[in-house]
Amino acid sequence: MADADQVALLRAGVPAWNDWRDLNAGVAVDLSGASLRGLDLTSADLHAANLRRADLRGAILRGARLAGARLEGANLFKTVLEDADLDGAVLLDVQFLNCAQLVTARNWGSAQRDPMLACGAPVPEKKA
Repeated sequence: MADADQVALLRAGVPAWNDWRDLNAGVAVDLSGASLRGLDLTSADLHAANLRRADLRGAILRGARLAGARLEGANLFKTVLEDADLDGAVLLDVQFLNCAQLVTARNWGSAQRDPMLACGAPVPEKKA
């Protein structure tokens, strides 16, 4: 279950969120199951965040840092991933993600993803 304080802070805006992340580098980010639908999260620092089953429908994640983020089961319907960093992100069982969205991101080839999201690049082995 998402941390309500973290969700509220993210909803308050990316500058405040990124400042908080800088000051709280060791704090685990839990946004699992959060409704983040339609938010403009351009350049948000979401690295290593737990975004499992999050509702990201229509969210703008342009240039967001999602390296190492866990997005299993997240709803990415019409989510903008252009220039987002997906290095080592986990995209297994995501909903409504397609290759046209995925390939606009950076480092998407290193993200763990389902075979239907190979998009012309090898699918990395699942990590334990």
